[in-house]
Amino acid sequence: MQVAKVRGTVVSTQKDPSLRGVKLLLLQLVDEDGNILPKYEVAADTVGAGVDEWVLVSRGSAARQILGNEQRPLDAAVVAIIDTIHVADRVIYSKKDQYR
Repeated sequence: MQVAKVRGTVVSTQKDPSLRGVKLLLLQLVDEDGNILPKYEVAADTVGAGVDEWVLVSRGSAARQILGNEQRPLDAAVVAIIDTIHVADRVIYSKKDQYR
């Protein structure tokens, strides 16, 4: 899994039928120090995440299984909304501090 920040949504009116009703999010990856990386990724949202929230992203067959169907053409799925990240006795991210 990897940490990412939700930057927006991706809307597609024409897509594979197995993806109908699946919300797609545009994510920007985050490194271990909490720095936003230049790399973006699109992932299916399974938890109702919103813009600017930090999330956990699962990839590969694990992402397909989350939505209950290994036949969906998914590479990544948002599987959790992050509340806090602590590394080496310091807070890298805190959701409650972000919205003050």
